[in-house]
Amino acid sequence: MLKQDKPLCTLITLEDFKAVMGIDDRDDKMSRFCLITATHTIEQYCKRRLLRKKNFEYIGYFGDIELPLGEYPVTSILALYILLPKQEPMILEPELYEVNPYSGSDIDIPYNILLSPVIKRYRNISGFKAVYNSGYAMGKVPPDLASACLELAAWNMARYRGRRVGMTGVVRGNAKDGEHFELSMPENVRALLEPYRRKVI
Repeated sequence: MLKQDKPLCTLITLEDFKAVMGIDDRDDKMSRFCLITATHTIEQYCKRRLLRKKNFEYIGYFGDIELPLGEYPVTSILALYILLPKQEPMILEPELYEVNPYSGSDIDIPYNILLSPVIKRYRNISGFKAVYNSGYAMGKVPPDLASACLELAAWNMARYRGRRVGMTGVVRGNAKDGEHFELSMPENVRALLEPYRRKVI
């Protein structure tokens, strides 16, 4: 029995990429590499994780009832723990907090946990531990984000096949020492990704 390939963690599926590019199974290895590379590059450029991921985040507490979360959009809060000195973390009942925007809404802006004012009755809280899911699930990636991944993966494939198509970049070094051409992301991909770059509010 042949071992099945693991699903790709990319912003578009291998099947969709092959269909658009008009390529067959002989190019699977290169297609997979280009899709994974494109997704990783996009997440680095946007300075955030875009694919669905489980997060474990520690948040310091200074008396504010609004706790900022590091990743977004938030699809679900799995657990929220109160951290107290010299005590085991204590799970906080869901009735004592909510998520803004509403979790599961896929709105592409930073999210916050809003605590109930009842929390102020607790003494010596040092922080909170949030366990939550964030990012886009496969099949629910916004069309412009999926298009950016497709464009970048196709651009990478053209480069790896030796075509000088869509090459942009800057020159490092000087002519005497031998110039090194550093490739960069195509401008059309940058434009598609601009709404998804990490927002600071």
